[in-house]
Amino acid sequence: MLIKLGAARFGPILSRSKSSRRHGWISSHATDPYVRAARAAGYRSRAAYKLLELNQRVQLIRPGMTVVDLGAAPGGWSQVAVQLVGLHGRVVAVDRQLMEPLPNVSMVQGDLGEVEFRKHLLATLGPGQVDLVISDMAPNISGIVAVDQAAALDLVEKAREFARAALKPGGDLLVKGFMGESLAPFTKSLAPFFRCVLVRKPKASRDISREVYVLARGFR
Repeated sequence: MLIKLGAARFGPILSRSKSSRRHGWISSHATDPYVRAARAAGYRSRAAYKLLELNQRVQLIRPGMTVVDLGAAPGGWSQVAVQLVGLHGRVVAVDRQLMEPLPNVSMVQGDLGEVEFRKHLLATLGPGQVDLVISDMAPNISGIVAVDQAAALDLVEKAREFARAALKPGGDLLVKGFMGESLAPFTKSLAPFFRCVLVRKPKASRDISREVYVLARGFR
C-alpha cells in the first residue's frame, strides 16, 4: 500500500506538441541501459540503480536497519532496501497509490500530507525507531515552473518533517530534490538537525533531468 507522486522534471516549456514529446520519451526510455538492466534484474523501475549507486558511495543501508520508503510505488527502491537490510531488517513502503506486494516489505497506503495518516504511520513505526528515511517523491508536472518547484518543495519539506519525527539519533534522510531556487534553502534547513548534508546526482539519473538527491546524515 503506499505515496507516489509521479516523475518530475523542471525546465523551460518546450514548443513541441505533447504527442511528439511523449514519442521522444518512449524512444529514449526503450533504449535506456538502466531500463534494460532493471528489467533483466527484476527491478520494478530504473530508479533502483540510483539508490544502488548512492548506497555504494556512502554505505547508506546496512543489515538490520529499519528503512521507510516514501513515495515507494512502483517499488524499485523498496526492492533494493529489502535486499540490503536482510532478514533482520525492516522496510516499510508508503504511498498514496496501491502497489503490488513485495516479499518482506510492509506496505502502508496513505497521504503523508494528512495529519491523521502521519499520526497513524508514526504510531505503527514507533517514534524515534527508524534508521533511514528515503524519498523518491516527485510532483505531477503542470509545465509552470514556479508551480512545479513549489510542489516539489512541499514534498521534500513533508519528508523532512516526517524524518524529524521518525528517525532515531544518528539516523539518515535521503530525499529527491530539484535544482532551482528552493534547493539551497532546503539543504540549509536540514543543517540544524543533522551532522552533515550532501547533494549528489547519481549517474543513473538522466542528464536532462534536474533531479538531485539530498543526503542528510547523523540526525541529532
